[in-house]
Amino acid sequence: MGTLLERIAEIAKHEGISIGKLERIIGASKGVVSRAIQNNTDIQAKWIENIVENYPQYNSTWLLTGEGEMFRKDNATEGPKPVEYQAKGAPYYAVDFIGGFDLVMNDQTAVPAAFVSFPVFRDAECWVDISGKSMEPLISSGDIIALKHVEDWPTNILYGEVYALVTRQYRTVKRVRKSAQEGYLRLVPENPDYDQQDIPMSAVIAVYQVLGAAKKIF
Repeated sequence: MGTLLERIAEIAKHEGISIGKLERIIGASKGVVSRAIQNNTDIQAKWIENIVENYPQYNSTWLLTGEGEMFRKDNATEGPKPVEYQAKGAPYYAVDFIGGFDLVMNDQTAVPAAFVSFPVFRDAECWVDISGKSMEPLISSGDIIALKHVEDWPTNILYGEVYALVTRQYRTVKRVRKSAQEGYLRLVPENPDYDQQDIPMSAVIAVYQVLGAAKKIF
């Protein structure tokens, strides 16, 4: 029978995915499931519920108790079937823009944790998490932000608006203004406890307009 955590690992193995990818699919933060498996600690009920919802071909009784067949009876002879649904809205990736955004955007196999349908931000290409307090109270740590990639950003950037910038060394969200120095951008935080900063435009790899933010309540 094994333990609940061993059965979760068995599902990931059977699906041909890593535990990290399973975490993204169910909307969990990186390491939530893998640390529980590694340390043999309890996992929150909501993540178990999300596994059941995302993998309905598996027998929930088997997952929770180890009793019965691995697959539901209506799938026993045919094996697991892919979940078919029509995604609506922009994909939400359960990653921190400051921490792991580039890893997801460069991974063609990355699976969204959910889709956000918010007509006000219909131009959003994706939603991601944001941490840090430099943009409070406009954007709070723990919010999710809607992003739209800015093509040819040196020409199309609108000074005074909020952008998510990817540089060679870091990622940051700031209000962008003109710098007194030629060839530089001034990054302005909303929180007065943080300093303004000038960075060379040549250091910027990509720019995303922050269309809006939404608060997660757990």
